[in-house]
Amino acid sequence: MNRTWVQRLGFALLGAITLAVVAPILVLIGIIVVEGMGAISWEFITAMPFDGMKQGGIFPAIVGTLLLTLGTALVAIPIGIGGTIYLAEYARDTWMTRSIRLAIVNLAAIPSIVYGLFGLGMFVLFLEMGTSILAGALTLAIMTLPVIISTAEEALRAVPTEFRTVSASLGGTRWQGIRYVILPQALPGIITGVILGLLRAAGETAPILFTVAAFFLPRLPQSPFDQTMALPYHLYVVSTQVPGMPLSIQHGTALVLLALVLSMNLVATVIRSYFRRRRQW
Repeated sequence: MNRTWVQRLGFALLGAITLAVVAPILVLIGIIVVEGMGAISWEFITAMPFDGMKQGGIFPAIVGTLLLTLGTALVAIPIGIGGTIYLAEYARDTWMTRSIRLAIVNLAAIPSIVYGLFGLGMFVLFLEMGTSILAGALTLAIMTLPVIISTAEEALRAVPTEFRTVSASLGGTRWQGIRYVILPQALPGIITGVILGLLRAAGETAPILFTVAAFFLPRLPQSPFDQTMALPYHLYVVSTQVPGMPLSIQHGTALVLLALVLSMNLVATVIRSYFRRRRQW
């Protein structure tokens, strides 16, 4: 067997493996779209639920998911980017920084339900925030920080050293070089890390189960200390806890959650592509 046939066989195997991974996902998405489209309507998107969530809409759950994602972003992005800049640009290679990086990697692998229990003990009980949007957002922010820091640090380290050298040779301070040279070049990778973290936060159920999510709350929250419904937990409830729930509502809720996550991903992809085109290397 010559090298050409070996190469073709290798490409064929890789294609088959890729198809085996992607096909079930596409089938699942197709089922959700086909079964859920029948439930999608203006009332389903904008109305309050009633009759034990068997009728009405999922508007409070949509608003709650957006509020939790926004709160997570407001907490996690500044802390994550600030920590990344320190680790990548200022911190020396010592046992402490190596321990911090090891801790970040380990935190990224912790199951989400552990973060939920931590949020319950720390924010809900110890700090007496109660089950609230604030407690849920802080819990989700802690959960997303390892993803943001790891991805953003790799993006900063990928910027060629020559950019730093030229900035310093022109008389710029280290912070000026980071702000005006390094960060703009690393922005596509940083945005990728941020969106990966926020997408995970938007789709999680276990952390908000202990800290913020309400079983049935047909009204909008009035303050950060209120409970709220959320799409992931709402989907769990209507699928497992409500007898006689029509399948169309379950699939419709799943379709709305999927559309929300994909929309965030699409916006992030457009922004990342824009900054990648402006990158100078």
